[in-house]
Amino acid sequence: MTRPGNALLSLLHLCDSLFPIGSFAYSDGLESAAVNGLVTGVADLREWLDLCLDEGFGRSDGPAMAIVWSAVERVDWDAVVTIDEEVTALRASSTTRMANRSMGRRLLKAWQGLHPDVRLEPMGALVLAERLGPTLPVAFAAVSHCGGIALRDALAGYAYTRLAATISAAMRLLAIGQTDAHHLLSRALVRVPSTIEDLLERKAQPESFTPALDIAQMTQQYVHARLFRS
Repeated sequence: MTRPGNALLSLLHLCDSLFPIGSFAYSDGLESAAVNGLVTGVADLREWLDLCLDEGFGRSDGPAMAIVWSAVERVDWDAVVTIDEEVTALRASSTTRMANRSMGRRLLKAWQGLHPDVRLEPMGALVLAERLGPTLPVAFAAVSHCGGIALRDALAGYAYTRLAATISAAMRLLAIGQTDAHHLLSRALVRVPSTIEDLLERKAQPESFTPALDIAQMTQQYVHARLFRS
């Protein structure tokens, strides 16, 4: 049994930008949106963060994580595979699908290397059999559960990593200072707990309706002299 103090440290480690999943290489379409004048400053970035939180996390990745959490607890790997396929299908951009799976695989491999856990071995076997990506939210939920991290804490940690990654990318793409950037991040983080409570109460399946974000992700590969891969 993982002690609470160890679970907190595990979550901090998992959420740290130093954790080797390669998230620094991706902007989730923000670079394309910046180049095409859709996100140019603080006001636009605020709306972009709201979209990432409300739709990307609140409607898609968050619900997927909650379902995977329960599936891992009852050792239902078929359910994990089904949600992983659903999350992959909801991503309109092929490069984003590949990037998300790449980060998920790296997370699972790194975690198993650091904290070998027999409960995750079936997941590794499904990856080798090419039945499972896994996508990033699926991998994050599975390793969090096995690390003794509470579901709400895992959801909060995941939301933080995605929002913080967006801010990190924004500071390299936009004329925005650290103070303004972190004001926006702080504003978004205040809303994370209520977003988590809402998605847990709804018990919904993952869904997505983010056409502007999808188009930005699909056109990312055509940006000249890119800083990010997708």
